[in-house]
Amino acid sequence: MFTGIIQATGKITAVHTSNATAEGDLALTVDPGNLDLSDVNLGDSIAVDGVCLTVKSLANQRIHFDVSAETLRCTHGLNCVDKTINLEKALRLADRLGGHLVSGHIDAIGIVTRCIPAGESVTLDVEVPNAITRFLTHKGSVAVNGVSLTINQMTNDIFSVNLIPHTLMVTALGQLQPGSPVNLETDMLARYVARLLNL
Repeated sequence: MFTGIIQATGKITAVHTSNATAEGDLALTVDPGNLDLSDVNLGDSIAVDGVCLTVKSLANQRIHFDVSAETLRCTHGLNCVDKTINLEKALRLADRLGGHLVSGHIDAIGIVTRCIPAGESVTLDVEVPNAITRFLTHKGSVAVNGVSLTINQMTNDIFSVNLIPHTLMVTALGQLQPGSPVNLETDMLARYVARLLNL
């Protein structure tokens, strides 16, 4: 579990296949930037642009992950060398829940339709597949590339969020442009309520 509060930005430095992985799977090498690795162990979970990945190995200040073909099919950007990525270590029971509960399981890929300055902030509009619109609502939570954000407006299949200066400084969301694909995870509470109500 994660909170959507990004702890560091890093970079994918290598993407390759491995004899140890199945067909279509990839192995990633990540430069974790300023992420504190002192308490990271093999088998730990780290959210990479919102995608929960398991640490395969640590060496020379690099983190290595295996990514399945299914994960690659459902997400965007994990096979892009030199891509700047948002990183968050898994939540501990004693940690503050500053964002919202995030599982690291991507629901859909959205497309940025607009990025416009709003004072020192940026308004970001994202078009989403119709299948997940029922889980998104005004003032509800959504994770965009792993970042916990509050929806300011929801119109048909497009939601708007406000990126404050702090978010722009500590995440990679400031690099998004119209047409950029983003990994989306809806609020898990909304999904469970919809399931219980058979919506």
